[in-house]
Amino acid sequence: MPTNKNALARIAFLDTLLADRHHYYNLDDLTEKCNERLEEIGVSTVTRRCIEKDIDFIEGASFGGNIDKGTINGKYCLRYADPSFSIFTKKLSDDEKNLLQEILSTIGQFEGLDDFEWIDDLKQRLDVEERPKIISFSNNPFLKNSNLLGLIFNYISHKNVVKVCYSAFVKAKAGIEFHPYLLKQYNNRWYLIGAADSDGKILTLALDRITNIEPVANKEFIKPDEDFAERFDDIVGVTIIDGKPLEHIVFWVSDVSKDYVESKPIHGSQKSINNDEDLRRQYPKLVGGRFFSIDCIPNYELIRELTSFGRELMVLKPKDVRAKVLEWFSKAAERYLECQ
Repeated sequence: MPTNKNALARIAFLDTLLADRHHYYNLDDLTEKCNERLEEIGVSTVTRRCIEKDIDFIEGASFGGNIDKGTINGKYCLRYADPSFSIFTKKLSDDEKNLLQEILSTIGQFEGLDDFEWIDDLKQRLDVEERPKIISFSNNPFLKNSNLLGLIFNYISHKNVVKVCYSAFVKAKAGIEFHPYLLKQYNNRWYLIGAADSDGKILTLALDRITNIEPVANKEFIKPDEDFAERFDDIVGVTIIDGKPLEHIVFWVSDVSKDYVESKPIHGSQKSINNDEDLRRQYPKLVGGRFFSIDCIPNYELIRELTSFGRELMVLKPKDVRAKVLEWFSKAAERYLECQ
């Protein structure tokens, strides 16, 4: 199958062009038409060779599209031999139905929400049977404003500039014009990430703090100049502090929790430090356990994660992260002493 992330859009459009009995398209025409469509939906154009591979894929075992390649009215063209054929009307095999059902069930957390009725419609049109879920993700059905997920999904998908009324914990922000780029979940809470229209500053808005959101008419949507999914690679959670550097963080975990931390890393960069003789000499009171390192940008969520292990985890380096963890525990101890 073509691996380009825009392959589904290309193949769906090619399917329409190959079924067209009113026009005669050769390979160059198909490439031009597909690229026009890709530009309309805001994705990268492709080469003639890429379209040729897509056609080979449509003809292959997955879809079995029988494509005539010959001259009609003096012009060489490509079209389905059967004008009624479409890859979307092909009967699904049992394996394909099972896979499709699992995909739909995986995103089934959105079922029943406004603007996501299309999931149920798709199941009915494809005649996919309901069955128990095989994969289940954490989902909080009582989360405030979870009904906004479908609406915001559509705003992002259609590249709508929106006006957001936001009630932050510190103070309310009324009427922010906002370019939405990404919906992200962290710790059973949903966040909307995008750019403020006024200055382009990237903002992270918790959905449960949004009091109103609506599209802004006749406003040009500004595309992001980065992959926002990758923006979060260097942090834990969703809080990005501009200008803060990546830190090499070393910590020790006791025998009680070391296997848990190794199997469920605190950050994607986490590594076990196997040659730990120098650390053992430097910290002789840390008996047993295991040393780990991560490379990420410190933020509130990281400190909260590190402190969640209590005495079973000790941050050793760098000094600023160690000091923040120690401050967290010191303030917690003070509060406990105050409430005796």
